Amino acid sequence: MHDVVIVGAGPVGLFLACELGLAGCSVLVLEREPEPRSPWKANQLGMRGLSAASVEVFHRRGMLHPLLTASGVHDDPGADEPSRPRGVGHFAGMMLDPAKVDVAALPFRLPAREGVMTNLQAVESVLSERAAKLGVEVRRGVAVSAVTQDDESVVAQAGEHEHAARWVVGSDGGRSAVRTLAGFDFVGTEPQFTGYVVLATIADPGKLRPGFNLTPTGMYLRTPAEGYIGMLEPDGGAFDRSQRPTREHLQAVLRRVSGTDVTLSDVHLASSFTDRAMQTTTYRQGRVLLAGDAAHIHSPLGAQGLNLGIGDAMNLGWKLAATVRGYAPDGLLDTYTRERHPIGAWALDWTRAQAAVMKPDPHAQAIQGVIRDLIGTRDGTTYVFDKMSGSSFRYDLGSEQPLVGRNAPDLRLEDGTRLGDLMRDGRGVALDFSVDRCLHGSATGWESRIRYVAGPARNDFGSGAVLIWPDGIVAWAGDRVPDREAFERAAGRWFGSPEI
Repeated sequence: MHDVVIVGAGPVGLFLACELGLAGCSVLVLEREPEPRSPWKANQLGMRGLSAASVEVFHRRGMLHPLLTASGVHDDPGADEPSRPRGVGHFAGMMLDPAKVDVAALPFRLPAREGVMTNLQAVESVLSERAAKLGVEVRRGVAVSAVTQDDESVVAQAGEHEHAARWVVGSDGGRSAVRTLAGFDFVGTEPQFTGYVVLATIADPGKLRPGFNLTPTGMYLRTPAEGYIGMLEPDGGAFDRSQRPTREHLQAVLRRVSGTDVTLSDVHLASSFTDRAMQTTTYRQGRVLLAGDAAHIHSPLGAQGLNLGIGDAMNLGWKLAATVRGYAPDGLLDTYTRERHPIGAWALDWTRAQAAVMKPDPHAQAIQGVIRDLIGTRDGTTYVFDKMSGSSFRYDLGSEQPLVGRNAPDLRLEDGTRLGDLMRDGRGVALDFSVDRCLHGSATGWESRIRYVAGPARNDFGSGAVLIWPDGIVAWAGDRVPDREAFERAAGRWFGSPEI
């Protein structure tokens, strides 16, 4: 019996597998697709944007440089001084100017890594290699057909084989078999539009303007990559993935949304999607959990899907590992839903708002004008960037200390040690800023779970000490002079009883 069976070997499932493998858990990953490579995962069709928060996650596990190399990025997007981001993105097809981001207004800003453009193939190749090194087994070409559980274990049926585990996690995408088989409630809103991703030969590409183009009849995107087109048509989701988009249909849609008589000579690859926004009411049913698109689906507007799923995997990984290894305090695993569900709900609303603004009726057109004015301001651009980058996300951990519940900035000691470099082994980190020389060790009583590092910091945000979860969230922050009793209460709350 494995400790955990993960269904789905996409970025979310593989990242979770790596987190569990790092903690010494026995992990099996089941994937229905027989081969990892696909034209839909490579550039340009598989292109995805990683937010600054997600890039920091890869850095904290020592995977950033391999990811940059696999993505064809030749410079580390780290910084020695807080800097304005080079790219910001768009809101409902309306581009934002990175020069208008007020870096000083972002919460707890330190020199940090920027977001990067990558692709699914690069992400999965890096994660697959790491998973193999950590002893994770991945089986491809197997589809799960049944999930049954009792108080002690859960069984995933795949073909003629039964795979028993203490826990099963469904990370098998928007049409998750695990979600359906385990009986999760999946609720939300129906679509407003149909979207298309197309790789085609365009007879007259000059008729299409480059970049994002929001028009009175929809939106289209033309990238520098030859023949790559994205389209959105507000048809109420009438055309979905149950139908195969023909060249004639795609050309007609492109002509409608662009207002041109552009011609598609040939279509090489094409897929459709909608802005249907759905979320499970809980991320856990007994011994079955969900992560990524299995737990929530929404349109790709705002590029939140991959980042949201990686956040799920990071939050769940260390909590499930603590539960498997037997030192999790009561209720720790239930905090996964409590903390991640509101962020998933926000992502659904964020994409719903963009879909509503893009409708071709006079009311939506009027709101577009207001939003264009707002995002043309410094405050408006900063607000949107703050939301899209994940900087403002904060878990409610019951503390009024403003740093608690946030993704920790890359805190740096005077000797040059950075927080990100301290988190490679998946342990939590206790930083004590009250001593005048740098010390490295382990927190007494929690040696295998918490790394202890002391020394004066370049920026401690007024704290004498901080306790940071293995996923980089600040769990506790003490006064200028650390309170040992308060620290031990916080460590016990999140990391269980001290080791004997």
